[in-house]
Amino acid sequence: MSYSRMQHALGVALRVAGVCALTVSGPALAAAQDAVIARGAALGNSPTVDLAEALQSVDAYTDQTVILEGAVQKVCQAKGCWMEVSPKGADRGIRVTFKDYAFFMPTDSQGADARLEGVFETNLFSKKDADHLIAEGVALTRHADGTATEVSFLAQGVELRR
Repeated sequence: MSYSRMQHALGVALRVAGVCALTVSGPALAAAQDAVIARGAALGNSPTVDLAEALQSVDAYTDQTVILEGAVQKVCQAKGCWMEVSPKGADRGIRVTFKDYAFFMPTDSQGADARLEGVFETNLFSKKDADHLIAEGVALTRHADGTATEVSFLAQGVELRR
């Protein structure tokens, strides 16, 4: 191949590579930033409830399936089997577990925006279970006998956005 043909071929290759780089870095990069990580059942059309309001009056939502939105504050670092979701700007929120232990969250989900559908529940933990959860980073208030009661959210489906 002559020198001028090699120069021409190299020029064409560089232009094609540049177009490919622009194509990938533009829309693909934007799509990666807007990616939704979905776990569990697809979210339905349950009413969306303000998380801050719901935390003030959980009893008003007993036995109702609702959608909550908030920021992921913590995630179980062992396997992603629970997370804490709080209203935007709040330090504390509600611990979220997953229906039938059927799915988990990525352990690097802290800071993601969460949209989740499920129900509120009240749990009474034995001293042993409370010890285990506290060791994992769950904030519980104990009773005098070492047990703990917690209001949490049982999610059937979750969407995370980073």
